[in-house]
Amino acid sequence: MKRTIVTAVVAVAAALTPVTAAAASGLGKPDPAALAAAIAGLPDKETTGALVRVTGDSGSWSGTSGVSDVGTHAPVRPDGFFRIGSTTKVYTAVMVLQLAQEHRIDLEQPVQRYLPGVLPADYPPVPVRTLLDHTSGLPSVDIPGLYDPEWILAHRYEHWSPRQVVDTALRHPIDFRPGTAQKYTNTAYVTAGMLVEKVTGQSYGRNLRDRITVPLGLWRTYYPEDDPRLPNPAARGYLDVDGKLVDVTEMNQSIPGAAGAIVSTAGDLDKFITGLFRGRLLGPAVMPRLFAVPQVPMFDGSGPANYSQGLMKLKLNGITVWGKTGSRYGYASGIFATRDLSRVVAYSVNPTVKSPDGQPLIVKKIADAASRSLPKI
Repeated sequence: MKRTIVTAVVAVAAALTPVTAAAASGLGKPDPAALAAAIAGLPDKETTGALVRVTGDSGSWSGTSGVSDVGTHAPVRPDGFFRIGSTTKVYTAVMVLQLAQEHRIDLEQPVQRYLPGVLPADYPPVPVRTLLDHTSGLPSVDIPGLYDPEWILAHRYEHWSPRQVVDTALRHPIDFRPGTAQKYTNTAYVTAGMLVEKVTGQSYGRNLRDRITVPLGLWRTYYPEDDPRLPNPAARGYLDVDGKLVDVTEMNQSIPGAAGAIVSTAGDLDKFITGLFRGRLLGPAVMPRLFAVPQVPMFDGSGPANYSQGLMKLKLNGITVWGKTGSRYGYASGIFATRDLSRVVAYSVNPTVKSPDGQPLIVKKIADAASRSLPKI
């Protein structure tokens, strides 16, 4: 029997600091009815479960819907672990920017200086900064089968080295002259992860711990290496294969690697972006790069660029937010916040189809609801 569970808790912030009170004045309290409606009715054909966490100086809300296991009908846990997918890119960007402020990387120098022999000899110089804002021109990862459920299931436990992954892209010509357009691609961030490891002499996972999770106390955030499992509690991830749901929770994440492999929770995502925006990870010399979108067009002609060096800029219901979405098979998630942290939104849903853009319809509903406010009285 189909079972739908919706829980919601509303908690309004008791006080605002003098600085954030003025900054948050444009936002009213989150709209609990709109948020609950955005995730209601689960599980359905496209999504098995969802969790949403809204915090900030304008107020708080949390809710879950659907099931974490279609067999047991156990409810979704608000503290559950999930794969954050491409939100990993924000962590990778922070590591590179930290190395820049330590004067161990020059963002204007070409990648070829730090990773000799990785990029093809006929590629032009690719400045390190262009890896972070998707203006490098590097082609996309080209692994046949990434959207074929049968291929995914057959290869789910395989290990890929970062070099193997980027080599699938680099057999193609560069897409455009670096710095002249923006094209979102995992290639740049897998390369950035290689750069971090080469410059520091430490693994990506070790850099994540030393530079981000330990300083911010993110005890439920980690890089899984080759471990395909998720710790408990965690909602199971499923793929629709010819009308049947197949559990794909266990999967090696070495293909996305530094572009999409991290595991976390909604609470830790909230703590991460809050600590980041408050300057706990980056100094004033490099912080502006998080909010500087290059003045170039999207390579596909869809409009102007909307990615900075690490973040994505969105305007929803008149509110500008910064953050990142992410997706893996069975998981779609994200973290967004206003710059003044008057509103912070973390979510995870469990879609049954991995679409090329990675974001199912329910995510658009969550985004719309989370950017709305109750009328001020």
